[in-house]
Amino acid sequence: IAIAASPNKKLKVFALTMINIMAVASLRTLPFSAEYGFSLVFYYAVAAIAFFIPIALISAELATGWPSRGGAYVWVREAFGDRWAFLTIWMQWVFNLIWFPTILVFIVQTGLSIFLPEWAHHRGILLATVLSLFWGATALNCFGMQISSAFSTISAIIGTLIPMTLIIALAGLWLWQGEPSATPLTWEHFWPQSDQLQNMAFFATILFGLLGIEMSAVHADDILAPGKTYPKAIFLSTFIILASLTLSSLAIALVVPRGELNVINGLTQAFTIMLDKQGLHWLLPLVGLMIILSGLGNVSTWIIGPTKGILIAAQDGNLPISWTHTNARKVPVTILTIQGIIFTGLCSVFVLMPSIESGYWVLTAMTAQMGLAYYAVLFITSIRLRKKSPNQPRAFKVPGGKWSLPIIASTGFICCIVAIGLGFLPPERMAVGTLWRYEAFLTCGILLILLPPGMTILYKSEH
Repeated sequence: IAIAASPNKKLKVFALTMINIMAVASLRTLPFSAEYGFSLVFYYAVAAIAFFIPIALISAELATGWPSRGGAYVWVREAFGDRWAFLTIWMQWVFNLIWFPTILVFIVQTGLSIFLPEWAHHRGILLATVLSLFWGATALNCFGMQISSAFSTISAIIGTLIPMTLIIALAGLWLWQGEPSATPLTWEHFWPQSDQLQNMAFFATILFGLLGIEMSAVHADDILAPGKTYPKAIFLSTFIILASLTLSSLAIALVVPRGELNVINGLTQAFTIMLDKQGLHWLLPLVGLMIILSGLGNVSTWIIGPTKGILIAAQDGNLPISWTHTNARKVPVTILTIQGIIFTGLCSVFVLMPSIESGYWVLTAMTAQMGLAYYAVLFITSIRLRKKSPNQPRAFKVPGGKWSLPIIASTGFICCIVAIGLGFLPPERMAVGTLWRYEAFLTCGILLILLPPGMTILYKSEH
């Protein structure tokens, strides 16, 4: 959400909760987790205990201990200095750049599959629409807080929470009417199945679907009473996000057989089946519009958030001085423009890969890798700051005594590293070429991404 600095503190618990929901609860990730069938409940429980709840707890402590604009960049800078802070915020910024094509492809294919199905796999139309939407959302964020924060609240309620509630209700009605479940709902199938081992890469995307709870901390100095407001919003949004993602993913698994599930259009597939069953097919276009609104809200939320950390990194001398330029509303327009140019280049992956779906997956995998590496750094940062600045006032501290934070943060760190490793194994149904080609593509992409901050760290070390 584009929020300009203002002497008037406007963000309260409700607004901050909506920002968190839009930052995390993406409808795009539901088909990935639905691939696991009923055992997705197990995977979400593991992800919640080992990753999501830990990152929510440490984010609440760090945001109330260092409640200044910049979020994660400020935390890492306090812990390890501006060079490593630059590396961290660069990873966050770039993994968002890689993520943008995937969420926009999800939006466009959802719209095309409902309104113009004959064009759903036309690459030229897909790319032109994706680029238009991204640059439009970029322009919207240049107008500052008033427009984009209102858009986020509308998107969270109408575009995300209502469709999730609807699909959960339709799935419950599906079972109540005695319809067969596409996935067995038994205790045996709650546990991971042996045939899912080849699809363990999807676990990284489940974790990626839970990223972003700390992003609202970049707006800390725009929050009313951050010491009280931020923790309340964190815990409220944590509960809503976990419940809605788990139940919505399960709803898809109930009605779409695994072999027929499309990782891009799986949500639309499920809605089509369930609405047709109830004689409500006429609702599908309205649902499609809500899904599109949700995706646009996700994009709007993330287009501006990470750029604030990059702006502070530029002001610290880690990037050319031209990157510090802002408009009258304090929006970093130069960074937004550079971001748009890089995004346009990234969209070429849909031309190079064998299919739209495989290109979508490769970008999703690379996004998850960079995102999890970023969060691994945040877990280490929380341990470092607890030791380095024990007397720093914190309105919220991770409960449980002096060993609770190190244990919780270490658990989250290990979870990130394991998921990064799993991400190098392509799912069996994805046509991504040979294993060697797939892993080489991911590795080279990650190394290229880390090259600019790596060169900056080396240069500053020598001077």
